[in-house]
Amino acid sequence: MRLLVLDSALDRRVAAIVDDQAIVAVRTEAGARGHEGSLPVMARDVLRDAGAPPDLIAVTIGPGSFTGIRAALALGHGIGLALGVPVTGVTVGEAIAYAFPGLIHRALWVVTLSRRGHVFLERNGAAESLALDALPAPDRPLALAGPAAIAVASRLAARDFNVMLTDARHPTARHIAAVAERRHAAGTGRPAQPLYVDPPEAKPPAGGLRPQPLPAGGA
Repeated sequence: MRLLVLDSALDRRVAAIVDDQAIVAVRTEAGARGHEGSLPVMARDVLRDAGAPPDLIAVTIGPGSFTGIRAALALGHGIGLALGVPVTGVTVGEAIAYAFPGLIHRALWVVTLSRRGHVFLERNGAAESLALDALPAPDRPLALAGPAAIAVASRLAARDFNVMLTDARHPTARHIAAVAERRHAAGTGRPAQPLYVDPPEAKPPAGGLRPQPLPAGGA
């Protein structure tokens, strides 16, 4: 199966074509958040380089950057609509976890930087937002992955927990594609909708988002 992979949930942007687990074309752009506007160009380039349309589009849905997640999903849905192919979501944690199929004696925590001293923790198929000072006590030895792995490892090691720090910081295009393809084949595809862990900070005004219409016949 040929997949278009789009990822801008973290601090880099990736567009890739993956065919039978082989990278056919890829564009990667590292750097701070806020440059999601380059993703459409990257997607255009890999689609052109691949020379054939994808059968499925896989997009990372979070946890991560609010803007990055929405930008990749909007692009993925737009391309899917234009090409008539389905779009499926993959979380950062499940894509990174795919890199550790033989992890038996340790639990895997995938941790992503959030804001104000918090991290997003993905474990056992669920995600939550936690303060670095309020990390739960693991009930077994741990393997840590994700962008916040070093910060979390240092906190837990200071509390004398058994922690192994992996070198996996970002999901790879190949692993995103593998998770999406497996879910699609099993009929368990994840909706391509943002995974928001924290509640939104912005609140609509008390009077609504727009003025109420004037009554018929004048003010």
